[in-house]
Amino acid sequence: MNKAELVSAIAKRADVPASTVDAVIAGLQEELVDAITRGDKVAVSGLLTVERTQRSARTGRNPQTGETIEIAAANTVKVTAGSNLKKAASAVPVS
Repeated sequence: MNKAELVSAIAKRADVPASTVDAVIAGLQEELVDAITRGDKVAVSGLLTVERTQRSARTGRNPQTGETIEIAAANTVKVTAGSNLKKAASAVPVS
C-alpha cells in the first residue's frame, strides 16, 4: 500500500475528505521528523514506537574487494511494532 492508497482507505473508513487525511499524515510526518531530531521517543500505544538510536563505529568488509573498512558511528531510527500490530501479524497463518 502506498501513501495515496493509505490516504484513500483512511478517508473512506473515517468518512472525511482525502485532503484532510493527507494533511494529517503530512503533519504526522513533520512531527516525527522533529521529534527524532530532538532525540524524543514517540509512542502511539498499541501501534508503534519510533526512537532515535546510536550505532557504534565498527569494522566492516568491502564485498567487492574483501578489504576491511572502518564504518563510522551513526544515528539511526528504530521503529517497534505495538501490541495491536503484533497481534494482527501473528493472526495470519505462515505460508
